[in-house]
Amino acid sequence: MKTTITGKNIELTQGLKDAVEERFKKLDKYFNKDTEAIVTLDVEKGRQKIEVTIPMKGSYLRAEEVTSDMYASIEAVTNTLEAQLKKHRNKIIDKKQSDSRVIFAQDFIEEKVGEEESIQIIRKKTFDMKPMYAEDACLEMEMLGHDFFMFRNADTDEINVVYKRKNGAYGLIEPEF
Repeated sequence: MKTTITGKNIELTQGLKDAVEERFKKLDKYFNKDTEAIVTLDVEKGRQKIEVTIPMKGSYLRAEEVTSDMYASIEAVTNTLEAQLKKHRNKIIDKKQSDSRVIFAQDFIEEKVGEEESIQIIRKKTFDMKPMYAEDACLEMEMLGHDFFMFRNADTDEINVVYKRKNGAYGLIEPEF
């Protein structure tokens, strides 16, 4: 696996680059040689943060960790990525071995935002909405480490959202227009 390392508010020393390369070697068994990991090291107010994005076949693997030491952040993020990869691999194996499907909770609790709170959007993202099944959207959400995932449902051709509930189950939101 190839790594592209960039730094924000930090001088990228050879020691940091070597630490990233060394820790990422243990992830090589999961990827082709051509796969490129995009690694960003960031220091802000004493917080040592590392963000990693790895494009995969039709999806992305993403993780970030923040500690008070950059080397600890590097170790933590590789552990997180490896855990995500193992979990994803096991889900694929389980899905192939048993034809069971992920059960989606049908209830959705809408939380109201207080009128006194001002809402501030601090980040905007755009991405392609390829058709996929709800089970695949759950796997994608888990791979990204997110709590929800928006996708175009291959069954209905509508925009849906899957989300992870506090009890560990999944929810599916199917909006009506």
